[in-house]
Amino acid sequence: MLLSASPWFIALCLLVGLGYAALLYSARAPWSRSVNYALAAVRFAVVSFLCFLLLSPFLKSTTTTRQEPTLVLALDNSQSVGLFTPPVVLSQATQGLQQLATELRGQGFQVETRTLTTSTSRPDSVRFQAAATDVDGLLAGIGSEFEGRNLAGVVLLSDGLVNQGRAPQYAEYPFPVYAVGVGDTIPKKDLSLPALTYNRVAFSGNQFPIEAEIGYDAYAGSTATVQVRENGRVLQTRQVRLPAGQRRVKTTFLLTAPAPGKRRYEVVVASLPGEFTRLNNQKFAYLEVVKGKLRVLLAGAAPHPDLKALRAAILQNDNFDLTTYLPGISPLQRQDFDVAILHQLPAQSGVGAEVLAQVKARRVPALYVLGSQTNFGAYNALGTGLTVTPRGSQTDEVTPVPNPSFTRFSFEEDALRRFLAYPPAAVPFGDVRVGGGTEVALWQQVGRLKTQKPLLVFGGSPAQRQATLLTEGSWQWRLQEAVEHDDRPEAYDRLVLRTLQLLTQNANKKRLDVYPTQDAFDIQDDVTFGAETYNAIFERIYNQSITLTLTDERQKVRTFTFANTEDGAPLHLGPLPAGLYRYTARATLGGQPQQDRGEVLVQAQQLEATQSKADHNLLAQVARRSGQRLYFPQQLQQLTQDIRKANYKPVLYEQEDLQDLINLKWLFFLLLGLLTVEWATRKYSGGV
Repeated sequence: MLLSASPWFIALCLLVGLGYAALLYSARAPWSRSVNYALAAVRFAVVSFLCFLLLSPFLKSTTTTRQEPTLVLALDNSQSVGLFTPPVVLSQATQGLQQLATELRGQGFQVETRTLTTSTSRPDSVRFQAAATDVDGLLAGIGSEFEGRNLAGVVLLSDGLVNQGRAPQYAEYPFPVYAVGVGDTIPKKDLSLPALTYNRVAFSGNQFPIEAEIGYDAYAGSTATVQVRENGRVLQTRQVRLPAGQRRVKTTFLLTAPAPGKRRYEVVVASLPGEFTRLNNQKFAYLEVVKGKLRVLLAGAAPHPDLKALRAAILQNDNFDLTTYLPGISPLQRQDFDVAILHQLPAQSGVGAEVLAQVKARRVPALYVLGSQTNFGAYNALGTGLTVTPRGSQTDEVTPVPNPSFTRFSFEEDALRRFLAYPPAAVPFGDVRVGGGTEVALWQQVGRLKTQKPLLVFGGSPAQRQATLLTEGSWQWRLQEAVEHDDRPEAYDRLVLRTLQLLTQNANKKRLDVYPTQDAFDIQDDVTFGAETYNAIFERIYNQSITLTLTDERQKVRTFTFANTEDGAPLHLGPLPAGLYRYTARATLGGQPQQDRGEVLVQAQQLEATQSKADHNLLAQVARRSGQRLYFPQQLQQLTQDIRKANYKPVLYEQEDLQDLINLKWLFFLLLGLLTVEWATRKYSGGV
């Protein structure tokens, strides 16, 4: 379709062309009248069209795209489906889904297949080996991937046993969910260890409990033998009665913590005759044995809700001994501390000077929490690696965003989701500068804008590690998280505890510091290590060659070589088998050999073997919330018919394209050809 200016301008172009042709060919010519009219017509057409091009005309074209309805086959490829679904039923289900895909493609559907871990083209080629089940993550991921496309619905094949992520039966999905139930709903003769309860930290020489919960089906009245082992050595054995009328019973082991270090204890319930599976008969307890409690000083310029939130987070961990100081309210009782939290100290009023003097004199690692009462001039003189120059009393309202380049500790996926729900907290508005060697753990997010302004930073020197949190409103984060997560503000508490642990961990003068980025990894995780290197005067240096030797409990050695880079990229080891690994790191810094040692835990949670009875009720609820129902493998033909009856239609998309007429090359050659023909005719006929 040709679009241009008004008809008056077009008429004007025609008049210009007509006048030009009349002026040129009205005089007597040496050629015939018919040739004269033809040449005049050519000149009229060329001149009129050139005038028309000056008006910038363009072509509008409309392209129609047809998008067929898409159906996604979502397969729960977790281990529980493969373990507890009869092979005949599972084969019937996967082959039935393959047949469903073939028939629907013949009806014009586009059919895609997704699993918990990968994408595949054929349902009957899926291997059921995923170590955990997150059905909500699978469905939400499909919703994000196919957003804006003609998604007709999702066929979900699962046993309904969910052990990670949100409960899918309470979530809303913007597409129909056709659930297909597999697994086995008939209870089996089985013993299991659904849970172990224990403290993650124990003190050397003290006794600590491990409470084991034993589940049983069809063994009421029997006796189970339960053992605690370490490295294959039996530490304790219990004979536990399995009372009738119950399905679970608990027993407690009381152990003595050995020398400091990380420990892995194995709890095993012995198999009984006729037991369906032994995969869920063991579980591991992972502990860290420490010398004694870390002494924490929580000091504030004045009473504040932050102090209560920080106190509650610290008291969640038995590894800390907390002392609180408030000027004129809670006097300073002791003088020796391992780490200090200084809330709005140094203060504008000058209170708390004695605490600041002790922290400086003893080089105590410190976390500074800045706020409206902070004396920023005095703070900037402390050498924390951060300089804050506020503009009056102006503030920004921000939420925390983790820095992906920060590797001293990592943030779990659940913590990232919880951070998104935090209410904004006030931070000083002004000039904030990060010094050399200072690491940013959290950035500020203003509304939906992620900024490069720091919120939580780690600086100082190896002799006195210091951190700074630029808000006095973090108490709102813990309160919000506790309300939304059944009084379990785990993300906030972990952030506070890991900050204190990092401050005390780095209160040394090691020139080579190599560390795992998490307290413990699961067997499906990518095990990662970070590293810091320093010169003789403890300035950070980079690109140093480091050799890491990893030794497992069977004395198998793995060796890795890497260099620490300025961007803080960690060393990726990939997934490792479960166990306790001891590592030794070596490097030559400034011609001097340096060494660091430590331990890392890799744990196997056996989530998929804990429960064998399928939960088809959950699948039915998910389907009903989207207006659909639950099917079984023998009903897949009925499912195919129901999808057809839903009469999902293709979607037509129209796209308009505008193109300037003057950009069409063939028009140039057409006009050039007409002018060439005119010139050649005039020349041949004797014209000049």
